[in-house]
Amino acid sequence: MPVKRPISSISTEAAETLEIASEGLTSLRRSNRSKRAKVVSYAEEEENEIVDRVEKSEEVVSKRVETSSSKRQLESGTAASESTKTNGKRKSKSAKGDVDEIDHETLRRERVSSKWKVGAHVSAAGGVENSIINAAKIGGSSFALFLKSQRKWESPPFKDTNVTLFKERLKLLGYEPGDVLPHGSYLINLGNPESEKREKSYQCFLDDLKRCDQLGLELYNFHPGSTTGLVPASESIRYIAECINRAHKDTEGSRVVVVLENMAGAGNVIGSSFSELGEIIGLVEDKERVGVCLDTCHLFAAGYDIRTKEGWDKTMDSFDSEIGLKYLRGLHLNDSQTGLGSKRDRHENLGLGHLTLQAFYHILRDPRTQGIPMVLETPCYENSKGLEDSWEIWRKEVEVLNRLSRIDGDLSLPGVSGGTDEDKDGEKGEAEAEILETLTADIKAIVDRAKGSVKEKGKTKTGNKVKGRKKKGVVDDDDSEE
Repeated sequence: MPVKRPISSISTEAAETLEIASEGLTSLRRSNRSKRAKVVSYAEEEENEIVDRVEKSEEVVSKRVETSSSKRQLESGTAASESTKTNGKRKSKSAKGDVDEIDHETLRRERVSSKWKVGAHVSAAGGVENSIINAAKIGGSSFALFLKSQRKWESPPFKDTNVTLFKERLKLLGYEPGDVLPHGSYLINLGNPESEKREKSYQCFLDDLKRCDQLGLELYNFHPGSTTGLVPASESIRYIAECINRAHKDTEGSRVVVVLENMAGAGNVIGSSFSELGEIIGLVEDKERVGVCLDTCHLFAAGYDIRTKEGWDKTMDSFDSEIGLKYLRGLHLNDSQTGLGSKRDRHENLGLGHLTLQAFYHILRDPRTQGIPMVLETPCYENSKGLEDSWEIWRKEVEVLNRLSRIDGDLSLPGVSGGTDEDKDGEKGEAEAEILETLTADIKAIVDRAKGSVKEKGKTKTGNKVKGRKKKGVVDDDDSEE
């Protein structure tokens, strides 16, 4: 949409004429572009939804901190931001000394010890150090976070206190640097054929890598980019690899690994196929500092059927042959609202989408997925019941995933009949199916509760989806890709 300028000095009719003419010109430009690319990019819509979800969650946390002194610490004892008045202006500052007041031992004990490191993309409201507490509160053994605002090209640098507290909490709560998979800015498009825009993306990309280095982290996940409909995929792939090589040189001595995320395949995005990801890696000079994060929703939307064990094994075999298993550095665990090969990036809560829990059951029993961050990016909700920071769903999903990783050795589940008779495969299969059905029902119940669809005292509460949706009529344009 065009930028609206002040029009108070002219008549309403003239103003409307100006707007219509301006919109018509923009529409014509978009029409010309659409000959080379789709106007609507579902991948971009999903990115906006994820950003809105996390930012909305952070707003909720900040408001609770400001409105009640009794809530200056999160339930588990996290140090919260305290509001003070200095020279007549309110300022928020992180309570540096509160790190010693957090019940680290309790938070560590509540986490399940597993070879599969399950967690979620959590809020970093009030400072990056708070993401660690938020991850521990949901029982996560790994986590992701945004390092800065996803809406701006430039953000204020970390304060020394943020960096110090982050490293302290990481150690106190038993996380390793490799358990953290920061997500890069969605503004970045290293595949943009326009040099000025690509340079702008590169500087944002480089800043993210330096922030990871400051925090002592080892991984950095980002979306490869888009052709914007102007050039062949091969050209954008070359640009992406060139930027990665340049960044490696500009951060010489760093151990941060650049982790490419597979995409759903909408519009002009790069990276929906293993072959494209493999091409990028093939052009990267320092192979020790590049890897891949597989998003289950994106895989399914791109046409990789991972619903069965056979399908998952076939997909992993393809990954190994076209890229190499040694490059697998993380997973995003998301169900899909849309069907196989839809090319639509629509995340759903585990078990409630087209993948079902069966897919995650196989993933959580595969030794090839051990020891790497496995991060949830599923929807969360906020309603009048005040589910704790809207993360109750993630806590349940983490619990379910940890149980899935243990089903093969322990089929017991409260309220579920069946046993562990290894000699009777039929009975074992029925028991597993029954457990998956029960676990799916557990997730659905808490999602319904969060949505507010459970009737209470004769009234139905309506919940708000934290993941934002675009307003009707708003479309994405490849022209806007930076």
